[in-house]
Amino acid sequence: MNKTKILYVEDEPNLGQIVYDSLILKGFDIIWETDGAQVMSKFHDFTPDICVLDIMLPNVDGYQLCEHIRSKFPTLPIIFLTAKTETPDLVKGFEAGGTDYIRKPFSIEELVIRIDNQLKLHGIGENKEITKEQKIELDEIKLGTYTYFPKRYELITPSKTINLSNREGELLKKLTEMGSKVVERKDILMQVWGDDSFFNSRNLDVYIKKLRNYFNEDENIEIQTLRGRGYLFLVKL
Repeated sequence: MNKTKILYVEDEPNLGQIVYDSLILKGFDIIWETDGAQVMSKFHDFTPDICVLDIMLPNVDGYQLCEHIRSKFPTLPIIFLTAKTETPDLVKGFEAGGTDYIRKPFSIEELVIRIDNQLKLHGIGENKEITKEQKIELDEIKLGTYTYFPKRYELITPSKTINLSNREGELLKKLTEMGSKVVERKDILMQVWGDDSFFNSRNLDVYIKKLRNYFNEDENIEIQTLRGRGYLFLVKL
């Protein structure tokens, strides 16, 4: 079985060495980099399954680095390690393309659980048999005058192409795969964010608003809120 590949970026040497050694012992294949400006060159020889990034890095900080990675690899899970605990800082991390975060100090056990959770959420390492019909369905979804490509997080509108963030793509996929059925709010939070905390719940509200704005070119498409339950994604005929 192939080992999970982790790109780990941390400039604090003591913490970095502990995390690096611990993840090696846990059976991961890991590259450790200390300078944000040197990270992108690593992708030529090492394609990670997941990235673990510190925010405070020399030359290129974690936010900028995450944006660079996300522009090249739109579906790659990215976990932030951060001593920043203010909500605006965490929101900034998600907006940059992060898919999860861990507050410092943290335990190796928590980090491993977070890594495993992100891999499961993104279907990495799973050997699933997919039929030809399922592949076609996953490749292209028609939504009124829009076309959604979930594998590459791309939404084609009547006037432009929108490259969705990882979180936006996963949320839209969850909403559309249910057809005209109600998508429970808690199910979205658990499957897209990994937990249903108050902070993630507020984030969900923000992302729903963003998706509604993306679909404003077609009045027949509606994301309907059912208070206390969840959402309906409706394409009116």
